[in-house]
Amino acid sequence: MSNPLRTSPLKRLRFAPVALLAGIFAAVLLSLSLTGTLSGFAASITNSSNTAASGTLIMQEQNANASVTCLSTDGGSVSTNSATCSTINKFGGSTTMTPGNTVNTPITIKNTGTAAANTFTLTPGATCTQTANGTSNGTATDLCAKMNLVITSGSTTVFSGTLASFKGAAAISLPTAPAAGASVPFNFAVTLDSSAGNTYQGLAASVPMTWTFTA
Repeated sequence: MSNPLRTSPLKRLRFAPVALLAGIFAAVLLSLSLTGTLSGFAASITNSSNTAASGTLIMQEQNANASVTCLSTDGGSVSTNSATCSTINKFGGSTTMTPGNTVNTPITIKNTGTAAANTFTLTPGATCTQTANGTSNGTATDLCAKMNLVITSGSTTVFSGTLASFKGAAAISLPTAPAAGASVPFNFAVTLDSSAGNTYQGLAASVPMTWTFTA
């Protein structure tokens, strides 16, 4: 008895080339789906160095002969970047002034960081404090109104008035915000008013101040 499901050898021979071509075509389609193109050309660029970094803004104050230096990082580190400098007395520190006498104190403020400052200000402290100077002291209570202050930067007058008007004043915008590595000179001229009488003897006046860079 013959098997009706059996394929004859002739039919198998006819079917083999068709199957082979179908397999080759399927392989080509698969190759195209994986590569997307038959082209052998390619080009590429890899950027291996892509960085961004912050600069530093550090303030340095020096006296006239650069023998005393204060830095904003003296308070700890650049993370704090705020320090108190008690070794450079902007009013000269004289204890022997007489009426009409002027004491000049030149200083420089420098940006020792790597970033330029956008603003530069000087802010007077809130109070002018009068204290006794020595053991013989006058009875006047308004020495701050008898001490005149002129602050200049080059040919520019930054402030002119008494210590009484200087204290508590708004922040003073200074003429030059220094670039990295640049310095700005200042001079503080303090004069005991020529009208000061005996009651102003043996007294001292003090006003704190704060320099500030921003970037």
